[in-house]
Amino acid sequence: MNFDPIKVSNPVAAIDVADGPASLSAFARPECAASIWRRQTPEDIQDWLDRLDPERLPRGRVILRPDEVADTFGQLCDIAQTPPGPERDWLQKDVAALAGMFADLMSARFLRLRLDVVTTNSCRKFHIDAITARLICTYRGTGTQYGISANREDPSDILTVPTGAPILLRGTLWPETPSAGLLHRSPPIEGKGETRLILFLDPVFDPEDEV
Repeated sequence: MNFDPIKVSNPVAAIDVADGPASLSAFARPECAASIWRRQTPEDIQDWLDRLDPERLPRGRVILRPDEVADTFGQLCDIAQTPPGPERDWLQKDVAALAGMFADLMSARFLRLRLDVVTTNSCRKFHIDAITARLICTYRGTGTQYGISANREDPSDILTVPTGAPILLRGTLWPETPSAGLLHRSPPIEGKGETRLILFLDPVFDPEDEV
């Protein structure tokens, strides 16, 4: 796994690599373009996820309080008929823990939670999201790809976030000067027979603005 920061001409841009959730606070530093939590999903959990029928993977989109994430995730699993057991319990606890950590970091009372099951080239163009910030964790399949570009063209150096490792990314609404130029995309997987399960978390400061 390559977790080395990208070498760029912009001295402000930096990709922070954290060994635990507490270290993700570096994301708030002005020079930090993104932060990645260097971790791996337990082998038995990953094997279960990779073998699970794609129709049984939970999916959905909802705005909720961080303390509602665990119950809501369980409901999405029930809808998808995700098999109960220790593996599902682990996933439920992990999603809830990431949501709580991210909400605290962003001082957000609400979150937009999205679980996507992807088999095509979704969002295959490099871009910056029109949000304040986002946490992305790919639980199954190839992780998010990213790179830095000064002119919004495709980056020359492209790195891939390992499966199971959360990445925190800034959006266009982040008060950032100068711009770090960090772009990201979903990896092109169409025709490869691959299924991805991705968690997205966005801070929501006023749910009425999201209606």
